[in-house]
Amino acid sequence: MLTFEQKLEIIQSFPQLERKDVSLGRINFQYEESAFERKNVVYHLHPNGNGYVYAGMLAGVEKDAKGLVNIRDLDEHSLRSLLEQSIASLTGTGEPANDEDNQASNAHPSEHKAEDQVWKDKNGNVLLLRYEDDADLWYIWALDALDCAFETLEESVEYLTEEGFKRAK
Repeated sequence: MLTFEQKLEIIQSFPQLERKDVSLGRINFQYEESAFERKNVVYHLHPNGNGYVYAGMLAGVEKDAKGLVNIRDLDEHSLRSLLEQSIASLTGTGEPANDEDNQASNAHPSEHKAEDQVWKDKNGNVLLLRYEDDADLWYIWALDALDCAFETLEESVEYLTEEGFKRAK
């Protein structure tokens, strides 16, 4: 198991993460260039070595209901890999790049009510992306007609961008 200091050193080696000290000696690290409202990559890193990394949009990663992975027992390679994947997932493209044109507002809807998102294409067509708690699905609406539904925000954003839509600011 890595010590708190070792974890801190690894996390701080990612220049795109900004440190935010929170209560009880805990530290969050945020990715300010996130294409999503979600900015916390590292959540509540505690001096006892416990902490979490956001993996809500990562497939094949065991995470809790909030999309977080406990990093208490991770080795250096696993922690670095998870951080890289988390940052990449928050770019909205799956690649570590800054893509402000396709901002989506909520990476994990269960934390708070997701707001509707308006997406437009170059021809002026408008689609509405809405999360529905009762079905745990993301719906894309064209006026009052349902266009399609997805299980994750990532899939929804991918579909919209492939169809030539960009998030309206």
